[in-house]
Amino acid sequence: MASIRGLKKEIDLLMSLALSDCFYVLEYNPKVDKGKVMAIADDIIRNHHELRGRISKVISKDEPGKVKEYYNRLVSDMLDRVDSALEKLSAQVKEAG
Repeated sequence: MASIRGLKKEIDLLMSLALSDCFYVLEYNPKVDKGKVMAIADDIIRNHHELRGRISKVISKDEPGKVKEYYNRLVSDMLDRVDSALEKLSAQVKEAG
């Protein structure tokens, strides 16, 4: 992570790509359970807001190691949540056949 601004853009990009995958599945796979896919999309949106809120949290800059650890954990959480959402979406597509 080079900057907070860059991290915000990464969060926006990854979450919007996962969200667009949900809408792609809804549009082109009529057999999928629309309610479950929309629940995945809602979860993505909630995660987006939560992650963006965590960036703005004021943390002490007195200890650079803690700051770096905080943002590394945030990046890790972001990747885990996007991966989890895409796995759930994939499971729904497989279930629909």
